[in-house]
Amino acid sequence: MIDGIRIKICGLTSLVDAEFADRCGIDYLGFNLYSKSPRYIPLVQFEAMAARLPERKRVAVLVEPGAEQLALVAGAGFDFFQIHFRHDRPLAAVAEWSEAVGAGRLWLAPKLPPGVDVAAAWLPLADFFLLDTFQSDGFGGSGRAGDWPKFARHRQAHPDKTWILSGGLNPDNIGAALRESGTRFVDVNSGVESAPGVKDHEKLKRFVVRLHEAAQSA
Repeated sequence: MIDGIRIKICGLTSLVDAEFADRCGIDYLGFNLYSKSPRYIPLVQFEAMAARLPERKRVAVLVEPGAEQLALVAGAGFDFFQIHFRHDRPLAAVAEWSEAVGAGRLWLAPKLPPGVDVAAAWLPLADFFLLDTFQSDGFGGSGRAGDWPKFARHRQAHPDKTWILSGGLNPDNIGAALRESGTRFVDVNSGVESAPGVKDHEKLKRFVVRLHEAAQSA
């Protein structure tokens, strides 16, 4: 945690990057288990490196997992489960994810088109909500900044939930993102990369410094 702001780095594929993130003070390490992602790592690859990972919270990133997949991932030593899903996914499916891992470990990441808000029916099912940039043909990873005022509105309306800002965050815009969204929890990915799944250590250091500077001036 830096100046009261929690940070998750997503799309990790190597121990080297995970260890560097740890040295930078990153709180959460994210691993993308969605096979269509350019940052995908198979579960067996995560399990092979798990014993050597830094002692940080580990987040499994999934897209609309079935019960069998979620059960396998849940047994692999993750602390949290970030599930991306279409906003019109049946409520029963979302409830099943909550029952499988518990609301306290579930990060719901709904794919919200412009003008669509987080559904009231989802709120009891998870303690964490991640709002990413909407893209019609995918689930996150666009590299484009999201709707920060929309994020701020949700955070203010439901302060009992933990709201995580994601989407296009980088060293150059993190200050504006903090000011306009009011977030106390950020998720960074492509904005600190040299290639998909390969973290740029200089960019990550600069991101942390800029976040610190913005938090101090707030």
